[in-house]
Order: sequence, then structure tokens, then C-alpha cells
Amino acid sequence: MRVRLGDIIDDYCVKCKRIMNHAVVSMLQDDPAKVRCRTCYSDHDYRHEQAPPPKVDARKAALQQASLSESGASGATAEAEAEPAPPTADNSPEEPS
Repeated sequence: MRVRLGDIIDDYCVKCKRIMNHAVVSMLQDDPAKVRCRTCYSDHDYRHEQAPPPKVDARKAALQQASLSESGASGATAEAEAEPAPPTADNSPEEPS
């Protein structure tokens, strides 16, 4: 079935953050180019029902790579810094002078 201008299709809405009903607003050759969400009325490019990749996972992966490369270079110093200081034997409060 061929999509026409004004037809209702499913697409991922960036504002609603879910797949919702959209109306075709513009066409490029035989494919929808822009759509309008019928829930929040925002216009955006047709995404073929694909959600954009999450940005948080990319940041986490970059941080993990950075921490792995740092820990590999200075493994002994990182362990020494991570150990807590031993408790002191003198637990009595100081007397005011």
C-alpha cells in the first residue's frame, strides 16, 4: 500500500518518547519525509519507527573505557589510594587548654 499525504502512520515521537500515530505532512518521492504527531502535534522527520540510540549508554561506555585504560596504567597506585586509613589507637577526646 502506498502512503499518501495526510495518511496516518506509526512513527517514533521524540517529544512523547514512544511510537504514536502520526499524520504525513510532506513526501519525498514516494516516502514520507516529515510527519506530525497526532498526540502532541510536533513535526519531525520520519524515523521509520526507530527510536534514536540512547546517549547515556555511549557516555557510560566511554567512561568505562577511560577508567579501564587508567587502571591498567596505574593499578598499584589506585589500590593504595582506595585503602582506608587505619584507625588511630588514641580514641580519647582532646582536653581544652
